[in-house]
Amino acid sequence: MLVEFGKANLLDKARQQPDKVRAVLDKLRTDGLIPTIDSVRNKLEWPISMGYCNVGVVAALGPGVTGLQVGDRVASNGVHAEMVCVPKNLCAKVPDTVSDEAAAFTVLGAIALQGIRLSGPALGEAIAVVGLGLIGLIAVQLLRASGCRVLGIDLDPQRLSYARDFGAETVDLSRGDDAIDAAARFSRGRGVDAVLITASTASNEPVHQAATICRKRGRIVLVGVVGLELSRADFYEKELSFQVSCSYGPGRYDPSYEADGNDYPIGFVRWTEQRNFEAVLDMLAEGRIDVGRLVTHRFPVDRAPCAYELISSAERALGILLQYRVEQPVTSSTSAARTVEIIETPARPEKRADPVIGFIGSGNYARQVLMPSFKATGVELKWVASKAGVTAVTAGRKFGFAKSTTDTSELLGDREVDIVVIATRHDSHAMYVCEAVRTGRHVFVEKPLAITEQQLAAIESVIGEAAARDRLPILMVGFNRRFAPHTQRIRQLLDAVPHPKTFVMTINAGSIPSTHWVHDPEAGGGRIIGEACHFIDLLRYLAAAPITRIEALAPAIDGCRDSLSLQLGFQDGSLGALHYLTNGHRSFPKERLDVFCAGRVLELDNFRTLLGFGWPGFSRMRLWRQDKGNRACVAAFVEAVRQRRAAPIPFSEIVEVTRATFEVVDQLKSKRLS
Repeated sequence: MLVEFGKANLLDKARQQPDKVRAVLDKLRTDGLIPTIDSVRNKLEWPISMGYCNVGVVAALGPGVTGLQVGDRVASNGVHAEMVCVPKNLCAKVPDTVSDEAAAFTVLGAIALQGIRLSGPALGEAIAVVGLGLIGLIAVQLLRASGCRVLGIDLDPQRLSYARDFGAETVDLSRGDDAIDAAARFSRGRGVDAVLITASTASNEPVHQAATICRKRGRIVLVGVVGLELSRADFYEKELSFQVSCSYGPGRYDPSYEADGNDYPIGFVRWTEQRNFEAVLDMLAEGRIDVGRLVTHRFPVDRAPCAYELISSAERALGILLQYRVEQPVTSSTSAARTVEIIETPARPEKRADPVIGFIGSGNYARQVLMPSFKATGVELKWVASKAGVTAVTAGRKFGFAKSTTDTSELLGDREVDIVVIATRHDSHAMYVCEAVRTGRHVFVEKPLAITEQQLAAIESVIGEAAARDRLPILMVGFNRRFAPHTQRIRQLLDAVPHPKTFVMTINAGSIPSTHWVHDPEAGGGRIIGEACHFIDLLRYLAAAPITRIEALAPAIDGCRDSLSLQLGFQDGSLGALHYLTNGHRSFPKERLDVFCAGRVLELDNFRTLLGFGWPGFSRMRLWRQDKGNRACVAAFVEAVRQRRAAPIPFSEIVEVTRATFEVVDQLKSKRLS
């Protein structure tokens, strides 16, 4: 699917993702043409890490990992790479009697096994498998091992031959065999007990056929991808059950299980992803599954593109293995030897540019906003570090970095680096800030600065130590909206009026799935700390006075996680009302600000248009494209470093805004508890 999507033209890509097209049209209406085009291009041009299942040797263990040790062979569902990092619940130890090639089929086998578990086979039952690809042929063997009679249905004579060798009876659709008649004979006229659909087609026929060949109250489980325009009559008269199987089993797509490593109690969930992996490996060890015959092609990893071409070609292929060269025994230090790639970029000038940049993180925001903004300032982009090597290398090639790495210590250990840019997940910001400041680097960190009071205190401590040594670096948080052209104009107008102001800001933030990492208090800190901080900072900047009062209220509406209405009081008597809402519609503009002051009004619409009412000499400011101040923010920071000026945002204001977000969260928590 991914290979074919990547080859498709823009129109075909749109046809395959109608939901994404709707989102693009909404963004076009709210943000304008050019930002929308930039966003779409950034998404489409970026590669996806390919890969499905692998087997290798443990090089190192993370904290809390038990039951494994360095040197153990494991199978996992990690991406295709020489070095793979996976959570502990997504890998399983390979028995000594199972070869590496056989173990590479573990994840595929778990998909087949989960579908079988949902079908509930019993000894002696007649079960049909529709689609005899890799998963279908493994399913045939697992069903036979469970004591079931199996009928395999496919168009490919070679795959049907494999199924017969594994003990199944078959139906060759390419010869015009009638699957319904064959199933009737196979089931002694009763209809099959269950159907496992492991085919891949846009047609609705597999589901209709499955319903036709099933007995009354039979079971149908969909493992593959087929058309789902179901006929009520097919299911109604026989009271058939239909279920879609979710990948490897319980735990799939559950961040608590997969990312955080929280296992389900075996007394309540017997078969999880990992335990399905183990079951498949046990079956391989006992010789109940033969995957060796399913391997049709082997490629060295440097010829991986040929393997992917083969997948979508007309040539017959089943199991395709990528092989890596093992150049040295794997130890706990192996990973450090393979973290750096020298990127093919134009030769570096003899005279080093000033300053030199190291990026930690190469996610979407870093690639779409921060990297082009820093590149535009003329700095030297030397390092880009990312856990996902493919994103770091690709970003490096696109923006002209000299080196990429998966090990941040390589970057932080380079004395040429003057500025460290931190664009990682929120929970790591404070750690990297402290490490960079201790080594004397200037720091630009994407918001938020910290997600806990303890992290903020640690940053204040290292800043204090640096000041005591008279080596105080510039620490900048990416509060870009205060640098936007419209914001600068508003501040200019307000500075000329010595009266308290009243701000009303509405943020149509939109919902984010509850499983997203930003909602995790430990990883993301929540959207108030992680995103609403932008708007608290904006009002703090426009008021030009410290925050003296905070009052937060949350709506009593289900599904409005992180929505709030916030009242801010400022030392000069100004007031700010901030409505950060997640229950709006995406077609409505995201950000709106109204300012009332001395009988005058300013209205800012989504950083595209600023209107003035009652302002002498000012009535309108409109830009050709939305500008939230990202490039100006980065440029101000780089210029401050070059000219050894004061930080563009005083550190005290950054701390003030950060603590304000903590206060908002604490207030909302206490009100929910009361």
